Amino acid sequence: MDSQTQNTSLQRLQNVEKRIVRVLELAGGVMDELSNPAGPRKEFVNNHCREFMQLIKDIQVSLREEIKSACDYRPFEKCDYSSRIANEICCKKLEYVISQLDGMKQTIDEYHAAI
Repeated sequence: MDSQTQNTSLQRLQNVEKRIVRVLELAGGVMDELSNPAGPRKEFVNNHCREFMQLIKDIQVSLREEIKSACDYRPFEKCDYSSRIANEICCKKLEYVISQLDGMKQTIDEYHAAI
């Protein structure tokens, strides 16, 4: 993997990190609003929840693309057996994470369908 690809991948993951921070801020904002003694403002909660769900979906898509990219990369193809096996195990773990992210996407889609 060349340095430009690594840098681009790193930048994409840093952007995901920023989105995760924003998701946590939104969740905190909704929790504050729900604990408001005067009662929560419906529009505020709806907007934050909508943005939260969209960011979760964006994060899921970005992580899935990064995981697929990592799985397609075969650095140990012509190396010894143990390195190849370790790489294959990592790929299987990443495939499992993709399946979990697919479940999250389905939950998000169901949430949007219910709104």
